Amino acid sequence: MSCPFCEIVAGRGEASVVAQTDNALAFLDLRQAVLGHVLVVPKLHVQDIYAIDLALAGEVMQLGVRVAHALRETMHAPGLNLWQSNGAAGGQEVPHFHLHVHPRRVADGLFRVYPHGVPTPSTREVLDDLAQRLRHVLPHDGGVPTPRSSA
Repeated sequence: MSCPFCEIVAGRGEASVVAQTDNALAFLDLRQAVLGHVLVVPKLHVQDIYAIDLALAGEVMQLGVRVAHALRETMHAPGLNLWQSNGAAGGQEVPHFHLHVHPRRVADGLFRVYPHGVPTPSTREVLDDLAQRLRHVLPHDGGVPTPRSSA
């Protein structure tokens, strides 16, 4: 099965291109969740956030920021969401890293961050413990953690 985003990058798939860099492409999503819904993808096939190189992720994000400014200027929407999903549990439908850029309006019906109400705050002890565990696996060189074997 071919990747629809790779087909667009290669020029074999149709897309309404908004902008591009050497390594990233921004185009209007065929399924406009809200008018102005743009996808920003790396031109190289990268499955998800766990597989993307940090420099390439930066280039995709920078193009996303440029698109966000263009959407604000064009759509005059009072808000904006950037969203990026990974894996089936995260809602990723196309296994190619992509950043959604959505201009937002109050009550536009797209989604609610807390559909069941704002969660009760966690205790500082729980949060401090989690922060310590995350710091423990983050490399000091600015890289990403190396996965440990699950054996």
